[in-house]
This record gives sequence, structure tokens and C-alpha cells, in this order.
Amino acid sequence: MSVQESAFHGFANPVDPSPAELRAWAYHPESIPLTSMPQDWDLLVSGNGLVATLFDLAMDPACPARRFALHCLYIYAADGIRTQFRAHPKRRFWKLVELAERDGDELMRTWAHNSRFLRDQPNEFVYRDWCEGGLVRANRRLT
Repeated sequence: MSVQESAFHGFANPVDPSPAELRAWAYHPESIPLTSMPQDWDLLVSGNGLVATLFDLAMDPACPARRFALHCLYIYAADGIRTQFRAHPKRRFWKLVELAERDGDELMRTWAHNSRFLRDQPNEFVYRDWCEGGLVRANRRLT
């Protein structure tokens, strides 16, 4: 069951949205289309401050912006793994992976699998897949 805001009234600062604003937008993404967001907005919101919110949104099959949230989780995973967790807390990230494996649906289990794959095979990183949405669009498991 998802918790949805009745309406979204905009971001105080779209470059640095609060978790509540991001959540409200995710359930009403038509109110501000992605095409009108600041350039590289996906990269801007894919940090530590919003990762828990993004994870919750990606775990909710009823969330209209679920695929966007999942895309941001792929960015977060790649950033953490490729920087050997200098960019993101390692323990926090792997807890999310474990939650996705245990409680997630196929989309989330695929994200968890691919995160583990990248950890084990960092040279297999492809920017287009991890940071431009390729793995979300294809929903494929890396092998």
C-alpha cells in the first residue's frame, strides 16, 4: 500500500528537493514533467539525502514515478561501487540491496542482482546502462 499526497504544489528548490517534496511529486509527476526539470536532475537527486525516499518509491509498484526512482537507484549504486564507497555509505547501500532481494519484486531484485554484479565485475560498467536508464528500460540481469 502506498502513501500518496493528495496534490503536489511544486518544489521550493528543484535542485535540492526535500524527501517530502520528491515523494509528493513522484505520485503526481504529471504536475511537473521530467522534461521541465533542471538538466541532470536525476544525477542531482541520486545522493545520500534522498536515497531512502527513492528506494521506497522504487519499491512501490503503484508509484507513477517508480521507474525514475529505480533509475536514480542505478545511478546511486554505480556511484557508490565505482568510488569504492567514498561517495556513499557502504553499509547503508548493502542494506538496501538486501531489502530489495528479500522484499522487492522482479524489478527490485534485478537492481539488487545488477548491483552485486557490478561489485564483482567493476570493469563491466557501461555508463549508458547505469546512468542513462538502459538497465531500467531493458530490465535485464547482467551476466
